Amino acid sequence: MKSNEKPAILITGAAGNIGRKLTERLADRYHVLGIDLPDNTDGPDMFGCDITDRASVEDAVQRAAKRAGGRFASVVHLAAYFDFSGEERPQYERINEEGSRNLLRALQDIPVEQLVYSGTMLVHEPGVPGERIDEETPFAPGWAYPKSKARTEEVIREEAGDISTVFLHLAGLYSDQTAVPTLSHQIARIYERDFKSHTFSGDMKAGQSFIHIDDMLDLFERVIERRDALEPGTVLLAGEPDAMGYGALQDRIGQLIHGEDHWRTLNLPAPVAKAGAALETSAEPVVPDAFDQGEKPFIRAFMIDMASDHYALDISKARHLLDWEPQHRIAKDLPVLIEALKDDPLEWYRANGITPPNWLEAADERVDDPEKLRSEHERIYRQEHRQNIWGAWANAGLGIWLMTSPPLLGYDSAGMILSDLGAGFALLVFGLLSLSWRMTWARFAAAATGCWVMFSPLVLWTENGAAYLNATLVGMLAVGFALCLRPTPGVSPVAARTGPTIPKGWDYSPSDWFQRLPVIMLAVVGLLISRYLTAYQLGTVDSVWEPFFAGTVPGKNGTEQIITSEVSEAWPVPDAGIGALTYALEILVGIIGSSRRWRTMPWLVVLFGIMIVPLGAVSIFFIVIQPIVIGTYSTLALIAAAAMVWQIPYSLDELVATYQFLRRRHAAGHPWIRVFFFGDTDEGPDNDIVDDFERSPPVIVKEMIYGGMTFPWNFWALMALGVALMLSPLLFGWQAGGMSATSHIVGALAITVTVAALAPVARLGRFLNVLLGLVMIFAPFMTEAGIWQLVFAIVSGALLMGLSIPRGPVHTSFDTWDRFIR
Repeated sequence: MKSNEKPAILITGAAGNIGRKLTERLADRYHVLGIDLPDNTDGPDMFGCDITDRASVEDAVQRAAKRAGGRFASVVHLAAYFDFSGEERPQYERINEEGSRNLLRALQDIPVEQLVYSGTMLVHEPGVPGERIDEETPFAPGWAYPKSKARTEEVIREEAGDISTVFLHLAGLYSDQTAVPTLSHQIARIYERDFKSHTFSGDMKAGQSFIHIDDMLDLFERVIERRDALEPGTVLLAGEPDAMGYGALQDRIGQLIHGEDHWRTLNLPAPVAKAGAALETSAEPVVPDAFDQGEKPFIRAFMIDMASDHYALDISKARHLLDWEPQHRIAKDLPVLIEALKDDPLEWYRANGITPPNWLEAADERVDDPEKLRSEHERIYRQEHRQNIWGAWANAGLGIWLMTSPPLLGYDSAGMILSDLGAGFALLVFGLLSLSWRMTWARFAAAATGCWVMFSPLVLWTENGAAYLNATLVGMLAVGFALCLRPTPGVSPVAARTGPTIPKGWDYSPSDWFQRLPVIMLAVVGLLISRYLTAYQLGTVDSVWEPFFAGTVPGKNGTEQIITSEVSEAWPVPDAGIGALTYALEILVGIIGSSRRWRTMPWLVVLFGIMIVPLGAVSIFFIVIQPIVIGTYSTLALIAAAAMVWQIPYSLDELVATYQFLRRRHAAGHPWIRVFFFGDTDEGPDNDIVDDFERSPPVIVKEMIYGGMTFPWNFWALMALGVALMLSPLLFGWQAGGMSATSHIVGALAITVTVAALAPVARLGRFLNVLLGLVMIFAPFMTEAGIWQLVFAIVSGALLMGLSIPRGPVHTSFDTWDRFIR
């Protein structure tokens, strides 16, 4: 084929970012040909090959040479393997070293005026701040990549033969949108306010030189132009002469992204930093991909050893031989790089090969300007934090209160003294840390400390009533100040700032205050009763009020007999105290979050449901066994159990809404585990509904009772029948066991099923009463029942079955859940 009249240039790795740009730069003056992987070649001047295969390289070079007219003015060798793990991978030898050997041997039979090798300044021994390195600085590569580059240069010198070689030791590359991984990840960490963005281990004044891609392309062009004037084996350092220190970069990036003039950076001791990096790397396989997206941490232990390496360059040789001077400076071009991030964050992450945070991908799907959403969320979050910063001070004060409580309240338990001292100190520290709006984790830590404070009197079996009361109040306040105040911690920006308040296909929000208040008020009733019973179990009060049931143990009424029975004492802690703790947590969890928490805090909704539904079933179990196992009843226990059971229908709709939401997000391709813990946006318009308390009390009470609920007449009849069945042994004087026990158990279960089915989302559950009715009908034939017991059982069983058939009215819609409302 006839040669192009322009001098021919062959570029290896021509399909890469640098190769494409260099091709465009040289195309006007040179006939540019390229070699790359077969899948990346397109056009008559691109030739595919496997650089690790000698025969494949020779074939591609021969074809390129034929296309070029039989000779090359210059060969620019860009193809290389790069990896930031720090490990000595086999690709370094196969691609960089043996691949270069294959290339040089393939070029030996072709006239080649020059070979330009793209190397790195990192092959040189680093300097210290205030010094510059030059071409005479000894080689001392510190990790796998520059070591491979240094070995590759030796291979080229051995195999070059008559080909004149030039070795370019380039600084870290950047453009208007991308940067070398060390810099791009540093920017990403600060953009995300990652904890690691505030840590460093090394000399904050040390830094590395950079080179803008336009300056690098100009350098290559000048090297090719002056190929006749450059001596074989010429080495040229190329980059911006000055190196911006890590600390200065931190401050500048923080100022450009977040408007903060000083980015606080903690200088960690090297052993601590290396241990942390190693631990994070080793823990990656066990961390769910929904959180780290299957990506290993960027910062590795080997980087800590090089954190103080300084690479400021003496480029006088490049100035002298090429008249080359970089026109860009990273200090001046950082605003352009950061602006590209702000203009299109998702595209910037992708262009730099960095996995974007989950919220950013979700925001890009939802809004036109994810950066505006992020900055607006941060502004509102910080504003709400300032408005409620008193909560952090209050928790610090509660910590001091706890530490001073043992002598003031007369503690005589060493365990309680140590517990309050330790928990008080922890609460003080976490409270003070919570003063920073960035320390979200400290708020959760303060809440966890508050939970322990509430639990400690039970574990340690304190007999000090003041200690128990103090722990309950301080613990609840600590959790409340930590998590109940705005801004709600742990919610992703896209979940907090976008998405509907009312679930798709619903007529109301199951998370609004009018839905949660009945649960909270019932939990208060349960808490007061359970605390009173706990005080008796701990020995802080001598007796318990019981108006109806005398009990069967001399000297104890029914309630006292039950809470000191073998069933109660089988627990390692006071069982009434567990109930009190559960009710207290229900109150607190019921307060946390907004009307959108069904999608902003799914984990909290599920926790709320677990505390109510399964624990409600446990309460019913204890009520069931009271007359059967213990032989008596407890009025207070019955009231507390009723409070627990009536919470169930008011909490089920929120669980259903959260379940539907998680399924929608999973179907949309979002990792449900991450959505579960951090929330997400959802289908539907962005809106906000304010809970309107500026109404008359009757209207508010009606909204609380009937919001999302209906009360069919047959359900009232079923509940009355359940009460009659429960109390039938007492009403009719039946002997214990047999039919008496069956009636009691069926009655308690019928009440529970019916109350739960008052929630339209659980209305189908009413048919469980049909099974209970069958049990009642056939039970007399399995026991020694009298004639009146037989009649009562058959009639009540038939009523249970018949009254369960009518569904009753349902006035609201629940999207796909409507098919279960029958």
